[in-house]
Amino acid sequence: MKTKKIALIGVSHDTESYGFKMFHDLLKAGYHVYAVNPKGGEILGHRIYSNMEDIPRDITIDLVITVVPPKVTEKLVDACIAWGIGEIWMQPGSESELAIEEAEENGIKVTHNECFMVREGLWETPMQIQ
Repeated sequence: MKTKKIALIGVSHDTESYGFKMFHDLLKAGYHVYAVNPKGGEILGHRIYSNMEDIPRDITIDLVITVVPPKVTEKLVDACIAWGIGEIWMQPGSESELAIEEAEENGIKVTHNECFMVREGLWETPMQIQ
């Protein structure tokens, strides 16, 4: 996974939020991760893109991780289809049956009901700060 370019949807400036902690720890572990939040700005010395469409097209995103409400995830599936992204990881609480079905019907591999950070061995349990 470390070689994949990841768009993390739901990064936040709030240091107590799941999106902030994930972004911080993914960077710390050496992952190639691009932050996305409608507010934009900068975090930890990295640009926050306002939406996926703002990420330069010469960057090939391999994986989208959602840390947003299910209704937002549903809207993101269309962007993933348009971009030709082949994999979405819906963090616990961000998934919806509609988003999962639409993604899978369009050939996108979906992982849900599992924390990316735990699976990758970065956290022992969800929300652990490294």
